[in-house]
Order: sequence, then structure tokens, then C-alpha cells
Amino acid sequence: MQTNELVAFVTDKIDDMKGRDIVTLDVRGKSSVTEYMVVCSGTSTRHAKSVANYLAAECKKAGVQPLGIEGESSGEWVLLDLDSVVVHVMLDETRNFYQLEKLWSA
Repeated sequence: MQTNELVAFVTDKIDDMKGRDIVTLDVRGKSSVTEYMVVCSGTSTRHAKSVANYLAAECKKAGVQPLGIEGESSGEWVLLDLDSVVVHVMLDETRNFYQLEKLWSA
């Protein structure tokens, strides 16, 4: 799957699980770790975990093997590493505190 297709796939699957405020950040040239970051909000820790787990399962079905998932224990910020796309599922409070969109769009 091409990177642009993966970004569209990821945002579609997040939307399926009612992830809120989905933002895609192009970090090519700003990060040596990934090309795109997708940031979204979950309504609760359980919801954030569910969004990330659903996305990981759907990626596997599509032949994209996640490199890792971090933050599942707390659920305040769950990170899913898909190599060229890194997904951040965050609670609103955590998202407002870290302001990833502002950090990476500068």
C-alpha cells in the first residue's frame, strides 16, 4: 500500500470508530522517523484504546503490519507505528497539553 493510500485508509478506519478531530500532518523533511502523522481524539481511555486496536487489526487484514503500539495501558495517548504513518490517538486533555499539530506544523 502506498503512503497516500495508507493515510486515507487510516483516517477512514479512525472515522469508522468515531475518532474525533482527525488531523493529518505531513512531516516529510521534518522527521527522520516517519512521513505522516495522523492525530485524533478519543472520548475516553477505553475509546482511545479501541480506536487504536481496531486500526491495528484492520491494517493487518490489509497486509500492513504495525511496527508497534505504545500507551495502551493508560489509554491517554495511544501511538500506533505503521512506519511511513504514525497514528496518535489521544484524550482531549493530553492532546491540548502536547499540541502535536502546533509542534509539527511549525
